[in-house]
Amino acid sequence: MSRIRVGAEGAPGSADGLWKHTCFEAFIRPPESAGYYEFNFAPTRQWAVYRFDSYRQGMTPMDLANPPVISTQRAADHLELEATFPLPFSADSGAARRTKLALAAVVEEESGRLSYWSGRHPQGKPDFHHSDGFAFEL
Repeated sequence: MSRIRVGAEGAPGSADGLWKHTCFEAFIRPPESAGYYEFNFAPTRQWAVYRFDSYRQGMTPMDLANPPVISTQRAADHLELEATFPLPFSADSGAARRTKLALAAVVEEESGRLSYWSGRHPQGKPDFHHSDGFAFEL
């Protein structure tokens, strides 16, 4: 952890480009939809939400009426980030169970080198947007 660049925790707020540094990401695809949402959460308590019409197409930044609540805990051997946020779409309990989820993290070392972590990567280079990465179901 001493070699991981985290940034100082500041006032929460929306910011672009969080994936260029240490951040955690959740990709959520509603049932029966080609579109999905990308949530970025930084240990600095900044966040971003984007809506995509389909794979890497039609990206639209989103404002949330109720912004995420982000908290972090850092120890000598781990970094934990918890983010609580409302889904930007409505779903009954049956549909919510078919909602697909991809979890990922970008980790920046003090040298500036980035590494990419995910529950499941598609073949080839890491691509958090790829449908093969949606390994979980709500």
